[in-house]
Amino acid sequence: MEQVLPHYGGRTGAGTSLSPEQWQETGKWFSYGEHAIFSRMAGEGEALVLVHGFPTASWDYSRFWPLLNQQQYRVLTMDMLGFGFSDKPVNYAYSIQDQADLHEGWIEGMRLKSVHLLAHDYGCSVVQELLAREQEGLLRFRIASVCFLNGALFPEVHRPMMIQRLLSSPLGGLISRGLTRRVFDTNFCRLFGADRHPSAGELDSFWQLLTYNNGRGILHRLVHYMEERRCHRNRWVSALQNARQPMRLISGTADPVSGIAMAMRYRELVPDADVVSLRGVGHYPHYESPAEVYRAFREFQRRC
Repeated sequence: MEQVLPHYGGRTGAGTSLSPEQWQETGKWFSYGEHAIFSRMAGEGEALVLVHGFPTASWDYSRFWPLLNQQQYRVLTMDMLGFGFSDKPVNYAYSIQDQADLHEGWIEGMRLKSVHLLAHDYGCSVVQELLAREQEGLLRFRIASVCFLNGALFPEVHRPMMIQRLLSSPLGGLISRGLTRRVFDTNFCRLFGADRHPSAGELDSFWQLLTYNNGRGILHRLVHYMEERRCHRNRWVSALQNARQPMRLISGTADPVSGIAMAMRYRELVPDADVVSLRGVGHYPHYESPAEVYRAFREFQRRC
């Protein structure tokens, strides 16, 4: 099944977005080993966990968050280790497996028996790992549904940007520490739809979250997830193909790294693939066009 939502021009349904400072003020921290993890939650009802992407943070959902019916959902999100307001240890073996451990322990610690998952980019790989664990009988909670947003679910059609390739090269440490605001702005804006580029103020916020607590110094460590995707490709794709719960891919078609080709591959490999294409929307659909994403998500949830 595929739906295509029309392009209305500009951002649709943006609403009021909290600043990173306001987002932080209404959050809480919990411990993961020796490290502090920033989290945010609100509402009552069924648990909905929002999982962010690379190299940003949970604040990506700040424009989508107010649209959710928080009488229907208990909405939860966190900044994964190495991202946003969470700790960013320098000498740490960052991995998708570890971030999945983090989410698994967090969900179990709150004694949640069932969760809906909505994931973007890097977070999609975390959710694929959680799906694999569920199918192996390793989770103590049920994954009720999964919604993906522009993630590299199939590494063979992922098109990383040059900056990502440089960060994953032997020069990655130097590239990471030497990343300038100008280089960041130029590369980050390329991920968005043509008329949906973030404003100067929004770029300030994304940069603030990236560089918070020496975030530039570990980018080359975080980007190893691209190699993990290749190593775990068969297991993680099998998790999609064998999933028992409802799944939907909401895909911004103007995404240069995980857009049209990724959605086509999803239709090829996932049984009864449910795909919603957002025309003119780039890699960050939940930020670029939160109302369109919300409509697609709400319609999906009504069928779950």
